[in-house]
Amino acid sequence: MAEFDAILIPGGGLTKTGELTPFVRARLDQALRHSADFYIPLSGGTPHHPLPLDARGYPVFEAIPAAEYLHERGIARAQILPETSSYDTIGNAFFARTVHTDVRGLRRLLIVNSEFHMPRTEAIFHWIFGAAPDGGYDLTFECAANDGIPPESLEARAERERASLQVVRELAARIVTLNDLHQWIYSEHGAYAWFRRDSAYRPMSGAAAETYGGK
Repeated sequence: MAEFDAILIPGGGLTKTGELTPFVRARLDQALRHSADFYIPLSGGTPHHPLPLDARGYPVFEAIPAAEYLHERGIARAQILPETSSYDTIGNAFFARTVHTDVRGLRRLLIVNSEFHMPRTEAIFHWIFGAAPDGGYDLTFECAANDGIPPESLEARAERERASLQVVRELAARIVTLNDLHQWIYSEHGAYAWFRRDSAYRPMSGAAAETYGGK
């Protein structure tokens, strides 16, 4: 029997040429240390950088190179369930649940993310996978190394993470059902409410930008 029903790997951004960053590869390598019925790489991209294009001019959704990485290291194609609808960590969790885990009855989950991102990841996944109706989820979390990120970038990202974590806690206290979460995502969240895109989709600058890919 596999250790987990599924292992979920949140995205972290691609390079401008559509390649995985070192810290996202570290997440995937950490996931590969465990056995699971399914491996679920998460993320379509990020609002902070335009999607890279492949040689044919089509957008490269982040979960696809991640799926290829997992397959090249021995995971069968049928065991890999990419999720390409999300553009942030909240979306990672929401679409993982509504597209894959609720549908397939996957309940024993391991979520692997970079160490710098783990406190907010835990808060978000506990919030969304705990939203009513109760899915009966058993969540485990595991950190991957912050590979390839300079100290100044880690420090800048840590400041953003602390502020964002407080926002997540406030949201989780007032949005407690999947129905309400869906309404909030598509009416208030800038990455998904179509009429808020102009304010949410913008290039990031500064030291923290390196922790979102795009180089």
